[in-house]
Amino acid sequence: MAFGHSFLAMSGEESLAQVNRELEYPKHRNLMKAGMVIFVYSLLFTSLVSFFAYAIIPDNVRPQYFDNLISGIAMNLAGPFSLKLIFQAFIVIVGFLMLAGAVNTAIIGSNGVLNRVSEDGVLTDWFRAPHRRYGTTYRMINLIVILQLLTIIGSRGNVYVLGEAYAFGVIWSFAFKGLAVLVLRFKDRRPREWKVPFNISLGGNEIPLGLGVIAALLFSVAGINLITKQVATISGIAFTLIFFIIFLVSERINERKRGAAAHVEVDQFRLQPQEIISNETVEVRPGNALCLVRDYNTLDHVRKALDVTHTGKRDLVVMTVQVMKGPDTGYENIGEQHLFTNYEQLLFSRVTSLAEKAGKHVDLLVVPSSNIFEAIAHTAAHLDSADIWAGRSSVLTPEEQAKRIGEAWESLPNRPKRQVSFHVVEPDGGVDDFSLGAHAPKLADDDVELIHCLWLDATKESGMNDLHHREIVALALARLAEEMKGKERRQMIERMRDLLNKRRRREEKEVAKDNE
Repeated sequence: MAFGHSFLAMSGEESLAQVNRELEYPKHRNLMKAGMVIFVYSLLFTSLVSFFAYAIIPDNVRPQYFDNLISGIAMNLAGPFSLKLIFQAFIVIVGFLMLAGAVNTAIIGSNGVLNRVSEDGVLTDWFRAPHRRYGTTYRMINLIVILQLLTIIGSRGNVYVLGEAYAFGVIWSFAFKGLAVLVLRFKDRRPREWKVPFNISLGGNEIPLGLGVIAALLFSVAGINLITKQVATISGIAFTLIFFIIFLVSERINERKRGAAAHVEVDQFRLQPQEIISNETVEVRPGNALCLVRDYNTLDHVRKALDVTHTGKRDLVVMTVQVMKGPDTGYENIGEQHLFTNYEQLLFSRVTSLAEKAGKHVDLLVVPSSNIFEAIAHTAAHLDSADIWAGRSSVLTPEEQAKRIGEAWESLPNRPKRQVSFHVVEPDGGVDDFSLGAHAPKLADDDVELIHCLWLDATKESGMNDLHHREIVALALARLAEEMKGKERRQMIERMRDLLNKRRRREEKEVAKDNE
């Protein structure tokens, strides 16, 4: 009996599965903390109430409070009767708040389950349509609240009936989840980050003993509950059959609508059209990171941007450009159906899946434009972005990508003063870094040594003790600027070309050496 009741206390842990998508980064650490808080609270609250009840409430009075031990504890404390009544009222208020939280948790958990069912193609997308103002799946939430009210009315508020029905749902939910994880271990043999321990290898196959024992224990408890709880069994089976029929009919309707097309899991998004792009309209802070996406099959750079960006301190904006071409292309009154097609919906669904797995928040943005690079430059300028992340192009080298972005950046009428870094993520995980606009060059060791030697030579002269290396560079640049405007321009260009050719030959030798 104690073992069976312990599963009801574990229902708080089960709620973590429903809110897993909302856990903040670092997700695993926060998940462990939340689990420990729930475990300690359930252990102490459940056990201490029983101990205090037997220690404080007299034996001859205790049976009157079997349904509400906390109330019995309050009424049998030492002190004036008026203070006991105040404490009793406090317990009622706290109990109301706790039950309200339980109802809210039930709504969140049920909404998460129904969203997953809809994403799998069982429920129609009509249920997941977001609210125009709040962006919530309001139809599902309304349906859940109506079912909660019908359950209370149907049971006439009988706590025993509700408790038995709740036990039926919790135990059988655990049992089928244990079975599902066990079956998935055999059907999906891909590497996993986490596994239930006690696995043995036999003939090249992994036998999950730990999962098998857990599933067997869960089904044994569920079976005992099925046999001993008549009311819960009848109501639970009826509830299950009704929803099974509803889900089956809905799935058939979805399959008929899709026809021969395969089902693709996509999220539902609430669109907020804006005339201009700014920190206020997009609701991001200056100094954010801008990540460019187009192909939902190549999102390694999104993972990299999520890894290196602390979204609690800097916002991460994921942007795609909707290329507008043709004679009817304009910049006003662009319909939502042209800006956000099924492709963008699938693309952003993959992006949000990566963000949820990382436990980080991203802001999504679609920008219409006839020129991709100009759209990127203008967006980065308007959002005052500090970093731009992109994947390796299939037709352009990273240097060519940086050149195109740089040209678009230089053509901006009012460039921000902030230095912007452009990062191209290679398929192997390497990153090529570039700087947009005016920035300090990366000097070679020989260049730094030459500047230092010139400084040493100049400081030997009288009155030159306070000369800095910067003045040496400034003088050289000023002299070069004069020569570029005068008769020696051609000679300077040729010398620059010689330096460029030397660098190219050196880079070619390094590449050839790496390929050997």
